[in-house]
Amino acid sequence: MVIDRRNVMIGGAMLPLAGRSGAGLPSEVPHHADDEAYWRQVAAQYDVAPGIIQLENGNWGVMARPVLAAYERAVERVNREGSFYARRGMGADLHAVRVRVATALGVGADEIALTRNATEALQALIDGYNRLRPGDAVLYADLDYDSMQGCFEGLRARRGVEVVRIALPEPATWQGLIDAYAAAFDAHPRVRLVLLTHLSHRTGLVIPVREIVAMARARGIDAIVDAAHSWGQLDFDFPGLGVDFAGLNLHKWMGAPLGVGAMYLRKSRVGDIDPDPANGASDPLDVQARVHTGTGDFAAQLTVPAALDFQQAIGTGPRAARLRLLRDRWAEPLRGIAGLDILTPADPRLHGGITSFRIRGHVSVADNVAITRTLLDEFGIFTVHRTGVDAGACVRVTPALFTNPVQIDALTQALKLLAPRLARS
Repeated sequence: MVIDRRNVMIGGAMLPLAGRSGAGLPSEVPHHADDEAYWRQVAAQYDVAPGIIQLENGNWGVMARPVLAAYERAVERVNREGSFYARRGMGADLHAVRVRVATALGVGADEIALTRNATEALQALIDGYNRLRPGDAVLYADLDYDSMQGCFEGLRARRGVEVVRIALPEPATWQGLIDAYAAAFDAHPRVRLVLLTHLSHRTGLVIPVREIVAMARARGIDAIVDAAHSWGQLDFDFPGLGVDFAGLNLHKWMGAPLGVGAMYLRKSRVGDIDPDPANGASDPLDVQARVHTGTGDFAAQLTVPAALDFQQAIGTGPRAARLRLLRDRWAEPLRGIAGLDILTPADPRLHGGITSFRIRGHVSVADNVAITRTLLDEFGIFTVHRTGVDAGACVRVTPALFTNPVQIDALTQALKLLAPRLARS
């Protein structure tokens, strides 16, 4: 991939190199979010399965062709050179990957550790957090990721703390979310650690992380932030969130190969997270010492720069605006349709590309599995059900950069038919 200041060559197509959106209001869409000629060029860089409308892209992101090609080259090199490369040059190359990730996030390379996924990063942060004392409390919400909820529940036995679980309001508002956490902190004054999911994998709800982190800090509460779905899906300033601890994914919205994530640990807080004991005599101040991945997919990690090149050529603002445009094309016209609940608000601060829906009265897992099966069997649309929301199970819709408006319109028409047919009073 060859990049200059103005253009990027991707798979033989010259795409304009986009900068950050100059939009002044959150609701503004950068001028090229609806430039279908441009986005057809982007979509052409993805090879996707024919015959279905793929609206479940939250599990992991399909690699673009130039990223896949870079991964294949990296696999070939790691396989060809083996341990000779691993022991004589790969360490420097992987450090360069950490530098690229840190630069993309706007933080120091000594604050980033490579992991296999956000879950591994967050588990290391939660299990390694050493400031809890018996009698303290920790807090998480219903929209947080299952594995992270499990890690918080595990602190009860390992640290002797009280575990508090709250349900986030539905429907949500910006201030209502802040108030929900404030009320929980007031009701449980011994809370010392809170889990915050920037963008929920269940419903797509975005919470006011910056405001809640600041509120928590003022009360002596640390926050561990799950940014698995927000990095690459939202346009935000990571340092501006003010977080000290975060887990991120590179194989979701940043389009790297499967098996690459990152842990962010603010340099001044390194001592508050214990090193992984499996790392033995590693430098105790090294962020990477907090994670022990063993022998991982080094080729996947080495491909991260190619993934970042591809995404940065599109631009953070344009990418986020495109995903939001695709989401708004189905979710907003269907808001208010009898029998259908859209589970993220219209407020653009509170959603990205992901949004879930619930057909009224269908709150069980079985109900929503059946809805996803109907969408696939009758309309050729692939979605996924989600559980764990206190108000009931739902169906998640997740567009990608290769999704087009015609596919979104097919979903809209399908739900217009299904909601009246299936809704229960």
